Amino acid sequence: MTDTILVDASAPIRCGWATSDPLYATYHDSEWGHPVHGDDAVFERIALEGFQAGLSWITILRKRERFRQVFAGFSIEAVAAFGDEQVEALLQDAGIIRNRAKIEATIGNARAALEIPEGLSEFVWSFAPAEAQTASHDFRTTSDEAVALSKALKKRGFRFVGPTTMYAAFQAMGLVNDHEPDCFRARG
Repeated sequence: MTDTILVDASAPIRCGWATSDPLYATYHDSEWGHPVHGDDAVFERIALEGFQAGLSWITILRKRERFRQVFAGFSIEAVAAFGDEQVEALLQDAGIIRNRAKIEATIGNARAALEIPEGLSEFVWSFAPAEAQTASHDFRTTSDEAVALSKALKKRGFRFVGPTTMYAAFQAMGLVNDHEPDCFRARG
């Protein structure tokens, strides 16, 4: 069985990964690669990338609204205040990924984020590559900057923030431009 490809002669040319599901296409067109700023917004992207580890991104997209509901809109302060009762409730919620380690890491990461003096957004963006990067069809999964951010976050107590996860966050938050060269969203 092959993947279903969205075919519409009037549709813009997208990155190949964004053509197999309408949800992917919408995410690609309206979010992926757009610069994301603000502590809670950056926290959401890091948390969702952590939940995605080992899973397909489409799984996260399908569950994202429920994640937002049960994680208080990814308010760092609210999530940092979660306790055992919230963890147990989250483990029973079929609308999210029910992985204790990932749930507890998200709460712990919120607590760690509160300790970053300049704020999570400014901290993460300080690791953006100095030069604009563009996709070269080598399908990178990490970079020196993602490795450095991963190490810096782990040093501050974050979990589920490995280099590949941080590179995916870079892509999602617009720190790198990995749109394929012929994609309508690629920028020079």
